[in-house]
This record gives sequence, C-alpha cells and structure tokens, in this order.
Amino acid sequence: QVQLVESGGGLVQPGRSLRLSCAASGISFSLYFMAWYRQAPGKQRELVATITSGGSTNYADSMKGRFTISRDNAKNTSYLQMNSLRPEDTAVYYCNAVRSLMGRRYEYWGQGTQVTVSS
Repeated sequence: QVQLVESGGGLVQPGRSLRLSCAASGISFSLYFMAWYRQAPGKQRELVATITSGGSTNYADSMKGRFTISRDNAKNTSYLQMNSLRPEDTAVYYCNAVRSLMGRRYEYWGQGTQVTVSS
C-alpha cells in the first residue's frame, strides 16, 4: 500500500521558517518525481516546487529564493524548507509523487499538512 505522509506544518509568525517532510512508503521512492503543492481556502491547488529523481529542482515564481525542495532517497523522504514565510503562504501543503512506466502514469498524494502564517 502506497502512503505519503506529510508532517511539519503548524502556526508560525511572518518571517519565520518551517520545514515540511513527506515520508513515502510502498513505492520505489528514488524513481519518482516529487512535488509539493498547496491549496489556500477558496483557491485552486497550485504547484510550489518539484524535484526530479536526479535532484533537479524547479519552483513557482513566488517561492523562488524562499523555499527549497530536497529529497533523501535513503530515507524515502522529500522536504520543503520554507523561509521568510508570509501570511499569503497560509495553505494546506500536499506532497505528490509521480512516475511514468511503460506508458502508465503512477501518481500519489499525501493527506496534506496545514501551514498557517499569522502574527
């Protein structure tokens, strides 16, 4: 059974940092393209950052320079380091794992972790 379990969310003041973790099980983690998405109340889910199986990263423009995505294949875990947090970063953050194999797409989501940025 595939599971992606996010952790590390919470309430934080503007300007502070949080690190989210996504622990994966039931998949060959090192072969998966990993991503973080977020969804704020009343808004569509949006892409935050991605990291390939080889470690190449990409970010949404509003997160560049503040967020860092990484992965530890030995621990089957993806991370999202979030610095200089702003109230508009408040959202539920979701972990996503994707792989294409022999023409078939395998995609999994975590349950989400709430991040609230407020003074």
